[in-house]
Amino acid sequence: MGLFSKSFNPLADLPDLSGKVIIVTGGNAGIGYATVKHLARKGAKVYMAARSKTRAEEAIAKLKREGLGPGNGEVVWLELDLVDPRNAKATAREFMSKEKRLDVLVHNAAILMGDYQLTPDGIESLFVVNVISPFVLTHELMPVLNQTVAEPNSDVRVVVVASDAHKHVSGEPHFHDLDDFNQEFKTALLPWFARYSYSKLANILYASELQRKLSAQGSPITVVSLHPGAVNTFSRKPQLKWISWLVDILVYPFFNSPDVGSYTSAFAAASSDIVQNPDKFKGAYLVPVGIVCKPSVTGSSEELAKELWAAIEAFLADKGI
Repeated sequence: MGLFSKSFNPLADLPDLSGKVIIVTGGNAGIGYATVKHLARKGAKVYMAARSKTRAEEAIAKLKREGLGPGNGEVVWLELDLVDPRNAKATAREFMSKEKRLDVLVHNAAILMGDYQLTPDGIESLFVVNVISPFVLTHELMPVLNQTVAEPNSDVRVVVVASDAHKHVSGEPHFHDLDDFNQEFKTALLPWFARYSYSKLANILYASELQRKLSAQGSPITVVSLHPGAVNTFSRKPQLKWISWLVDILVYPFFNSPDVGSYTSAFAAASSDIVQNPDKFKGAYLVPVGIVCKPSVTGSSEELAKELWAAIEAFLADKGI
């Protein structure tokens, strides 16, 4: 199970989820796929939000081969392309045309490695996919989340998959405007990892600010961010092909599989511990498996979280999104 995993069995340790409706973004591969599997096996209806219908259908067929059958929940493809926040808005509307409840929204999809490029809106694509489009998706789904809150015995959650990579962000980051969103980190040893870490910092700040806003409104919705652990979702990336032999030596003895890497996501989405201890988990940052942990000093900054929120809202207003 890897060096840093903790004993946890989603099949045994999660409650029955029959009647629950859940969205998992990026659910057709990696940690997202395993998260879908664990939740569906407990009876939930899980929407696998992904770009490609073909890949989603292949993933659903694989789930069925692996034991998702009668008595389990249902898995349904939901088209979602996070490269443009307008797509996130359209996906939310499509979902709400089909469902009248949403118990859990899991923001799992993210870009890890990618070339630096700006979208037509003039913003760095990794930051759009990892931060801004998830922001829009949550906002647009809030009506159905609130509708579910009103149901008897409701337990509504928003889960944001972040990373301890946020601790590698150095200096004094800011999120004032597009220039801050669009940093290239050219002088970093691995610019792609620096951009990823920066986006994961933003994920944690966003989750904590969302919780503060919801709690201030008297909403019982629980928001958590998390680090899935050291998970091998990257060793076969094209960018690492030239050193694949070295990656294999370094990765496999020390990194968990995506299945084990999804345990904290499954815990955050469905564990009874969270509903039984709301004050402990609201706005918390979790590490494997389900342990509350403080993020970095920067990741704990309420001032920086508010700055990020305001900058995203200003960008979206400027683009009419």
